[in-house]
Amino acid sequence: MRIILALAAFAWSGMATAAVPVLLRPAAVFDGTAMHPGWQVLVDGDKIVAAGPGLALPAGASAIDLPGATLLPGLIEGHAHLFLHPYNETSWDDQVLHEPLALRTARAVVAAKATLDAGFTTVRDLGTEGAGYADVGLKRAIDEGIVPGPRLLVATRALVATGAYGPKGFEPGVAVPQGAEEADGADLVRAVRRQIAGGADVVKLYADYRWGKGEPSRATFSEGELIAATAAAHDAGRIVAVHSGTAEGMRRAIAAGVDTIEHGYGGTPALFAAMRAKGIALCPTLAAADAVSRYRGWDGRDPAPPAVAESRASFALALKAGVPMCVGGDVGVFAHGDNARELRLMAAGGMPRVAVLAAATSGNAAMLHLADRGSVRAGLLADLVAVDGDPTADLAALNHVVMVMKGGAVVAGPRVAPAGPAR
Repeated sequence: MRIILALAAFAWSGMATAAVPVLLRPAAVFDGTAMHPGWQVLVDGDKIVAAGPGLALPAGASAIDLPGATLLPGLIEGHAHLFLHPYNETSWDDQVLHEPLALRTARAVVAAKATLDAGFTTVRDLGTEGAGYADVGLKRAIDEGIVPGPRLLVATRALVATGAYGPKGFEPGVAVPQGAEEADGADLVRAVRRQIAGGADVVKLYADYRWGKGEPSRATFSEGELIAATAAAHDAGRIVAVHSGTAEGMRRAIAAGVDTIEHGYGGTPALFAAMRAKGIALCPTLAAADAVSRYRGWDGRDPAPPAVAESRASFALALKAGVPMCVGGDVGVFAHGDNARELRLMAAGGMPRVAVLAAATSGNAAMLHLADRGSVRAGLLADLVAVDGDPTADLAALNHVVMVMKGGAVVAGPRVAPAGPAR
């Protein structure tokens, strides 16, 4: 009750920050690297001004007591699709082909709030999947305080080789709306620049995909195409995320010097060693394979379906190789707000809980070149989340968010974890 009453004075209202300094008094603080029992955090405006033990309450400041809670940097989602919703509700094809843009945007607004309420204050959204540049508008609406949501890094339409994406299965020669922008050769560089001009913070490329229904994924863009597209993005100060599930697609992406590889299910020890050598992060998206398999009837017990087994095996190889880990579950495949599902699966896959938490905060911030967040340190943005319990002992604590602060404003209070499988 003390938490609820304290938060009431700082409820979300157009994202205005508190008018007075606020001293947050949890049981412990995870600073993005390590746990510190007995620490407090002082926030003034939209910044952290002090963090440590024994902080005094300044004159005129307010206090928020968070008994039994751990305060962490706002969590960072590394791979989301706010314009998608779970595939067991509506198939991907039907979302792309039959859901009006206004409906998809309305869903995305709700998804953004659910994500923020879950303690994820920054999201890298990796493609609208047929919703054009609507993510740019959503980002602006959040930034202007029109709707609540996390800070967004958007990829707009994403880029695929001609004929290598979907939806598929229609009369040849009939123009069918695609889930990403098709481009090849010299036009691929022009498409990269078009998307950046349209508002893309991140360039998303598909290094491989299924050419035909029922076929396995194969490499699509040539190595030269990936090199040229990556160079164009880097010249514009954008990072490059590459979807790849095959060894050859990964090899070409690594040669191109991309920033992150998404999925990486076909990774080998040699490929993961090359990623580590180049500092390329893996976003393993374990939750996506897990969710889709559950939609198809898997109950979570061993033996796991082939897709889950493959994702687990590649993740284990990447961990062994010391590859930098991006935390991102491909949320949208499963419910927005259950983003912590990926963290739990990474821990279940052998990554220490402290390392998982560090990757989802300071690690993702470094990987996304976000020097102003990801740690609890003076001078950084006051993007913070408090959870009931100790997540370094049990990541289930992340399901019990008691406070979310974004830019010094308390934007969410007590929250009940979403229902669903794979807790």
